Amino acid sequence: HVQLVESGGGSAQAGGSLRLSCTASGFNFAATNMGWFRQAPGKEREGVAVIDDDGLAKFADSVKGRFTISQDNAKNTVYLQMNSLKPDDSAMYYCAAARRFPVNWSDGSGWDDWGQGTQVTVS
Repeated sequence: HVQLVESGGGSAQAGGSLRLSCTASGFNFAATNMGWFRQAPGKEREGVAVIDDDGLAKFADSVKGRFTISQDNAKNTVYLQMNSLKPDDSAMYYCAAARRFPVNWSDGSGWDDWGQGTQVTVS
C-alpha cells in the first residue's frame, strides 16, 4: 500500500536551516509528482513546493529563494531544504503524491496520497 513518511522536522532559530525528507513506498516514485504543503494553527493549508515527474520545481512566493526541493529516485525520497527560516515558516509540513500533476497544485486538490506530517517550529 502507499505510504509517505516525513522526517527532519524540529526546532530552529530564525535564519537557520532544516531539511525535511519524505520517503515513499507502494507506487512508482520516479513517475509521480511530489509536493510539500504546510499548515499552521488557524491557517489554511498552503502549497510550499512541488517537483514534477520531469524534475521541474515550483515554489510558493513566500519561500522562493529560501527553499529548494529535490528527489532521489534511488531512495524513493523527496527533500525540502529550508534555509533562512522565519517564524512564519512554523507549521506542520506534509508530503503529498499525485499521479497526475494537479491543475492548481498549491491548493491541495488533486493530490492522491498524504503523509502524516512533521512539525517545524522557528523562533
